Amino acid sequence: KKAMQQRLLEKLKTALERLESATKAGDKALMETEKDKLLVEAKDVLSDWLDSQFGSGVTEKSIFDKLSRYWEEEFHKDMTALNVRPADVLTRVSEYVPEVVEYIQKIIERNYAYESNGSVYFDVKNFDACSCHHYAKLVPEAFGDAKALAEGEGDLSASDGQEKRSGNDFALWKKSKPGEPSWPSPWGEGRPGWHIECSVMASAILGKSIDIHSGGYDLKFPHHDNELAQSEAYFDNDEWIRYFLHSGHLTIAGCKMSKSLKNFITIQEVLKKYSARQLRITFLLHSWKDTLDYNDNTMELAKAYERTANEFFLSVKHLLRTGGAGTNTGVAAFTKWSQAELDMNQKLEACKENVHIAFCDNIDTRTVLESIRELITQSNSYIEANRTSGSLNRQLLRNIAVYITKIFNVLGMIAGESGLGFPSGSGGSAEGVDLETLVLPYLSSLADFRDNVRKSARGIKATEILAECDRLRDDVLPNLGVRLEDKENEATVIKLVDRDTLMKEREEKKAAEEKKRLEKEKKKKEAEEKAAALEAQKRIPPWELFKSETDKYSKWDEKGFPVLTASGEEIPKAQVKKLQKAYQAQEKKYNDWLKSQDKKVEDVTSKMKDL
Repeated sequence: KKAMQQRLLEKLKTALERLESATKAGDKALMETEKDKLLVEAKDVLSDWLDSQFGSGVTEKSIFDKLSRYWEEEFHKDMTALNVRPADVLTRVSEYVPEVVEYIQKIIERNYAYESNGSVYFDVKNFDACSCHHYAKLVPEAFGDAKALAEGEGDLSASDGQEKRSGNDFALWKKSKPGEPSWPSPWGEGRPGWHIECSVMASAILGKSIDIHSGGYDLKFPHHDNELAQSEAYFDNDEWIRYFLHSGHLTIAGCKMSKSLKNFITIQEVLKKYSARQLRITFLLHSWKDTLDYNDNTMELAKAYERTANEFFLSVKHLLRTGGAGTNTGVAAFTKWSQAELDMNQKLEACKENVHIAFCDNIDTRTVLESIRELITQSNSYIEANRTSGSLNRQLLRNIAVYITKIFNVLGMIAGESGLGFPSGSGGSAEGVDLETLVLPYLSSLADFRDNVRKSARGIKATEILAECDRLRDDVLPNLGVRLEDKENEATVIKLVDRDTLMKEREEKKAAEEKKRLEKEKKKKEAEEKAAALEAQKRIPPWELFKSETDKYSKWDEKGFPVLTASGEEIPKAQVKKLQKAYQAQEKKYNDWLKSQDKKVEDVTSKMKDL
């Protein structure tokens, strides 16, 4: 937190220096721009100070309501963008204050709460002393942990003098300070405590007992434990919540995402870089109860999973389209299963069983997705092994694709109804229009026409026409979100893919081709340099071979053979043998080169005579 505050101060200092520079330069337009930037950078640093100085002067309640409604609307927009279904009921504590007051009064009547200086506190000691109640059920070891209570309660834990009977007691109703929202109550103007609002609103809708309550792992104590205590005190029961599901934290670079630490990223910011489906897959590939670290690596894993699934759907759709008239319906759709189909169907049934077990095992979505990934891999192998023989059972492949689509629908990876796989043309967004029904008849006609043109062009070796067909495939159609895959002795595969994905694929293909070209040129250049070096080596007379190596030798004989080392010592016999071999090899190379030169001279002389 200290490092975060230091970063904020540095940003504020930089913004102030830029404003000063603009002021000195007398640039009014730049001054206004830098003023706005300074306000943005200063808001987090100055907000606490401004609140302490002027917060008590805020008395208009509509200010709090308007701010809350604005962010509530932004929340709903984000949930829609993420394909999160709306809640059946949405409650606002400002609309439930009378119910809060009545709830607290009943807890006081049961002798589990007390009023003190205009505030009301829950009496933990009296509650825990009752034989039918137990405080801190979720985190028993936190009972009496003043630090944890203070962190959880925040400002609500602070009290003037000796308001609370015990440090373990927590606020049900807090006397409002100047500038805070307040409502009338039997104890004076005040506002609900943090925990009581949840208990009151949930009880108003769901009654005295709730099956499942969810929340972050860090809310176990004091929030959820205090919710349990005050609700069980109100209903005088011991099972207000039957099951708690505590989710793991979302972290960035290993630190918990937190507004106070300024290390958070908004949903809208994420959706500028990734699709709603990719973000959902990221969460589904991790256990809901474990910590998830948001980073580029985790998102790339999600993108890879989506790409694998989508390519499978596109392949199956292509096979269903190109099976020929009537092969996907009626009698023709059903052919005898060979051992390959029996094995593939068994793998489908095994996947269904594994998915069911995973869902029942603490909603293990990671195992669900991995089981489906394995089924996709097995299906792709079946396709590759049988497509050329024409024995593919398209009905079986359709069954597999329909099942995977069904599970993806359950997991919210597909918005609305979808015939098969991800809706085409949606770009992975929460809601998209499936374009296949509309455009594929036209694309199929275009692909057939292109196939016929290519076949004819090959026959007459019309390279320009073939190049134009390639340009249609590689440059024109990808801009429209269409991928064509040419197959030998098969119809061209048509796939509707997100345009940005195709553009990226095209750039990667060009980069790979350029890399291959550069590597080829590099090898060619190295081969030429090697050949040139060998040619140059041949031209060296053997008596000149070692004379340039003065760092190794100091004396040579009349043939240029070294006899003394650089230090004046005789060359060892073992080394002499090696040098003799090198000398003889060079002598042969040089003689061969001389002969080749003589041959060239003879050839030139012969040609001149002919002239």
